[in-house]
Amino acid sequence: MNESFEVVIVGGGAAGITVAASLMRKHPYSKVCVIEPSEVHYYQPALTLVGAGVQTVAQNSKLEAHVMPKGVTWIKDKVVSFEPERNTVTISSGAQVGYGYLVVCAGLTSDWEKIDGLTETLGRNGVSSNYSPDYAAYTWECIQGLKLNDGAALFSQPPMPIKCPGAPQKIVYLAADYFRKHGRGDIPVVFNSATPGIFGVPYFARALMDVVAHYGVNFTPSSNLTAIDGEKKIATFTDNDGVKSEVPFGMLHVTPPQCAPKFISESSLSDDAGWLDVDKNTLQSTKHSNIFGLGDATNTPNSKTAAAIRKQAPVVVKNLAAVKRGAALMPDYDGYASCPLTTAYGKMMLAEFRYGGEVTPTIPLSPKVPRSSYWYIKKWGLAMMYWDFMLKGYEWDVAHNVNFAED
Repeated sequence: MNESFEVVIVGGGAAGITVAASLMRKHPYSKVCVIEPSEVHYYQPALTLVGAGVQTVAQNSKLEAHVMPKGVTWIKDKVVSFEPERNTVTISSGAQVGYGYLVVCAGLTSDWEKIDGLTETLGRNGVSSNYSPDYAAYTWECIQGLKLNDGAALFSQPPMPIKCPGAPQKIVYLAADYFRKHGRGDIPVVFNSATPGIFGVPYFARALMDVVAHYGVNFTPSSNLTAIDGEKKIATFTDNDGVKSEVPFGMLHVTPPQCAPKFISESSLSDDAGWLDVDKNTLQSTKHSNIFGLGDATNTPNSKTAAAIRKQAPVVVKNLAAVKRGAALMPDYDGYASCPLTTAYGKMMLAEFRYGGEVTPTIPLSPKVPRSSYWYIKKWGLAMMYWDFMLKGYEWDVAHNVNFAED
């Protein structure tokens, strides 16, 4: 059956639920729907803590029905195509859903198949990934069980963009810290990344290289994981010149390559790279004035984090209202993102920055210093804000310091 709504939101993850809740709270619309196929909603930033044995998946998940805002229609289906000229989207059932305004926040897709042999061995043979709630607990099992004679603890990072670019190395430091504290500090820890450096913001990259040196991590940049032989426990990496190298491992934590969902990348709404094409400050589609986008599926040049969504959602809600009343849009999103970088059990560095890699902290302390107080923000505070404030449509904003002088 075909239906029409004033606002259709594609995606019921962090971005979709936040926008839906805010719309209902601040600007009640006649009919709002969220199109989302998943039955379970995960607090994904905590999957690193699951992989480190600090928390469980159950502690960081709720039924999608329990986070869906009151008064919003939930269509439990997948979008397969956009028809922006007719203001409709088509879902997998074949039905068309009409809209007055469209918000696209469908996240991104983990392309597990892009690494030869990964799908056949993921979840066994010591191969895990915190990028899936299905395998994060296995990371902890691998860390706990690894012995010196088993081989190296190997970690990978694919080419950008990916969600939470700091996550691939957070688990590196937690594993290295665990090994040291449990008499296994001689286990080799290896981190191979397809990126040219440890982190995209130079200020934090310098501080993180100190963490790498502290643990004696063997860090190899511009080295992309392209194949895995799980039975033989050998990972194949390819450098920028196409030269391949084989690295044996005892355990391997994989960060999968990531891309926009196919129904976005193959649509007229995408840019040449397949990402949803939006203005980086207003978050309005560059193709259609009644379409907005936010979150991981867009081509905004910010770090893809939940903190970015927290800043983007109010801009989308405000600009939807502006379009509706014929007012000028506000270019209020400045690229802010935050990456809580766990550097040890009980310590964290809080990286905050905006477009251009400009460091913009909210706390008046040196942001490059790992602190025990930040660990509790990561462990408990951010999750509470996510479930009880962000997904409820409440907005809170502590101004980030745009005049920070790097120390």
